[in-house]
Amino acid sequence: MEKADIGLIGLAVMGENLVMNMESKGFTVAVYNRSTERVTSFIEGRGKGKNIIDAMSIKELVDKLETPRKVMLMIKAGKPVDDLIDLLIPYLSKGDIIIDGGNSHFFDTIRRTKYVEEKGFFYIGTGVSGGEEGALKGPSIMPGGSPAAWPHVKPIFQAIAAKVEDGTPCCSWVGENGAGHFVKMVHNGIEYGDMQLICEAYQLMKELLGMTAEEMHEVFKEWNNGELDSYLIEITSEILAYKDSDGSAIVDKILDASGQKGTGKWTSVTSFDEDIPLTLISEAVYARCLSSIKDERVAASKILSRPEVKFQGDKEAFIEDIKNALYASKIVSYAQGYALMAAAAKTNAWNLNFGEIALMWRGGCIIRSAFLGKIKDAFYNNPELTNLLLDPFFKEKVEACQASWRMASGQFTPGPARLFRGAHI
Repeated sequence: MEKADIGLIGLAVMGENLVMNMESKGFTVAVYNRSTERVTSFIEGRGKGKNIIDAMSIKELVDKLETPRKVMLMIKAGKPVDDLIDLLIPYLSKGDIIIDGGNSHFFDTIRRTKYVEEKGFFYIGTGVSGGEEGALKGPSIMPGGSPAAWPHVKPIFQAIAAKVEDGTPCCSWVGENGAGHFVKMVHNGIEYGDMQLICEAYQLMKELLGMTAEEMHEVFKEWNNGELDSYLIEITSEILAYKDSDGSAIVDKILDASGQKGTGKWTSVTSFDEDIPLTLISEAVYARCLSSIKDERVAASKILSRPEVKFQGDKEAFIEDIKNALYASKIVSYAQGYALMAAAAKTNAWNLNFGEIALMWRGGCIIRSAFLGKIKDAFYNNPELTNLLLDPFFKEKVEACQASWRMASGQFTPGPARLFRGAHI
């Protein structure tokens, strides 16, 4: 009987897309889902005629794997992961590998690595970033856990990962126990900050400068051709250009309320534990909390008033100020994120390679951008760099942006541009 190179449990969209990605790179994948009807529909649908093997029980999945067995979990974080680990263990042999590809808290991954290793197996907690499209076409993958497991999963992970221009995969070993999930957590915190900075740039242009969605689309499109070249700036431009069936801008009809899955909050909480100021990312978390109380904000707006501010200056010059403020604030956000990783590395005895982390984020993930290439260079040029702002390139950029930064953060009060002001050095 043909055996699979890897098994995957959890056939939601992310799980399915990872399976399709693995199979397209020449690997045979065995699949199982608690609702076995989903296994059948997948095998008879997207997986039909491909090197994908169905399993109707955990034991059957394990029996269909080459040794050392590699079982990847793509399920909801928390107790379900612990429960599934306990269901898997009785069927595994010494040296087999359990991989958690969900958004687990790194503390849980530290605990699970110890638990699984004590029973004679290996454990990997890996961040997977890029959403559904990334899972299918090439995500950023951030694995950590049992070092002895890495050589066995490395060929698969690096084959399915996104690649940068020279073909280098956006995946390398991060470190022991919870290091991989920690780095993914910080990635998500930085993502929160990037998104909030974009929101504030949008609000300044919309409410202070009175720009239309189409005009802002052109601005973001131009920004994406320069220093701010990134996935989030690119899709912001596309969203601003998107029209509803009546020809109006769809962005004006989207509810201004957002939730969170917890990783941004975890990043902020960890910064308190490590005594690292994470002002920008924490402000982004608070902004989401504030946006979510929509009914309260609407009620308050009927009682509380704000000053009407009319812009009197050079509109084009101020748009340039907004761009520079966004860029400078982005630098601070990453500097703070890297400072948090450095502190946690000392606390947990992780040997994090900061240049490699930037390379892993360079493609495939949500925060992918040209900017990350400069961070990679900074840490490759000086592995002992204590703060990103002290690198010659970023020092020069922040100094050049300071006048614009002050203009953008002081023109429109009290609400927008709170992150521009919160990006403390």
